[in-house]
Amino acid sequence: MSSHPRASAASNRRISTNGQLPWWVRLPDEELLKLRLCDLDLQIEGTALAERIDRLGEELEQRGIRFRPHCWLSTEWFSPDGVPGIAVPFYLAHPRLARLERKQMLEVEGGTEEWCLRILRHEAGHTIDTAFRLHRRKRYIKLFGKYNAPYPEHYYPKPYSRNYVLNLEPSYGQAHPAEDFAETFAVWLRPRSNWRTTYEGWPALKKLEFVSELMLEIGTHKPLVRSREQVEPLRSQRITLGEHYARKRELYGVNLPNLYDQHLRRLFSEAPQDSQHQSAATFLKRNRAELRRTIAHWTGEYQYTIDQVLEEMIARCEELNLYMDRPADQAKLDAMVLVTVQTMNYLHGGHHRVAL
Repeated sequence: MSSHPRASAASNRRISTNGQLPWWVRLPDEELLKLRLCDLDLQIEGTALAERIDRLGEELEQRGIRFRPHCWLSTEWFSPDGVPGIAVPFYLAHPRLARLERKQMLEVEGGTEEWCLRILRHEAGHTIDTAFRLHRRKRYIKLFGKYNAPYPEHYYPKPYSRNYVLNLEPSYGQAHPAEDFAETFAVWLRPRSNWRTTYEGWPALKKLEFVSELMLEIGTHKPLVRSREQVEPLRSQRITLGEHYARKRELYGVNLPNLYDQHLRRLFSEAPQDSQHQSAATFLKRNRAELRRTIAHWTGEYQYTIDQVLEEMIARCEELNLYMDRPADQAKLDAMVLVTVQTMNYLHGGHHRVAL
C-alpha cells in the first residue's frame, strides 16, 4: 500500500526545531514507546506533511474555493463534528515516528504523497460540509441521506455498488451520508480526475454533478462556521506511545474462533510425502508480507487486521502439522484466496473500518 518513508539527515534537520534533531530520534523503539505523546513536541511547519497540506490549498484554489481548513496533529485522521478542520496523525510529522508506526501497525496510513492527498481531500470534504452547513440542503439529503443518521462503528460494504465513487477504497462512502459526500468531494477535487467520463452511467455521477454545482455556488463565499478549535490535539495526549499502540492494535485486531481447519486441510497435506516437503506454517511465514499487502490493497482493510488472520492460520498449521503438497505458485494463489475470504467474512461480520 504505502512505501516506507525514508529519512535523511537533511530531512530530519528540516523538520526539527532550530535545525537540531529532536532528542528522541535515536532512541530505540522500546524507549521511544515509553514517551508520552504530548512530550514529542511536534509541529506541522517545515515537514513534508506541511507541503502536502499546501498542495491541498492549491487544489482548492484551482477549483475557485476560498475556504481553507485548519490542520493540527492528533492521534488519528479525523474531522470533528462542528469544526471545519482536519486532525492529522502525529507519525506523519517525522520519519522516525513513521518508521515506528510501520513497525507497530505494518503500514503508514497516508505515508505516501498520493495516499496522503487522497485522505486530505476526503477530510476537506468534511470541513466544507461543516463550514457551509451543506448537509442541511434538501438536494444533499435526497442524494446522500440524512447527516444526523446514526454513525456506525462498523458497516457492511457492497464493493460493486455504482452508487458510490471510489477514492480511499471501494466502500468508504457507504458508511454514512457524511462519508459519501466527503468521498464524492475528494474525487471531484482531484486534479485531472476526469470524473464525468470515469463515472458515466453510474448513479454516483449525479452526486458529482451536485458537488460541482455546489462548489461553484459557494466558492468565493465566507464560511458560516469559522471555528478554529483543535479537538484532541497531540499536546493534550498524556498517554505513552506504547499505550497508544496497544489500544490501536486492540481496535484493529481479530479475535476469531478456529474456523480455518477444514480449509487449511484442503489447502495443505496432513502428512509430508517426503522429507523435502516444506511445512505449511513456514510457507505462510515466508509469504506473509506479500499476502497481507496484496489483500489489503484489494479489500481496503488494515494490514494489521489481515496479519492477525495470517497469524492464526500459521498457528493452526503448526498445531495440525500441515505440509505443502502442491507447487508453491499454486499454493500462494490458493492461500491468498483463503485469507481474502476470511478477511471478507470478518468485514461482513460488521467489523469494516470506518472513515472519519
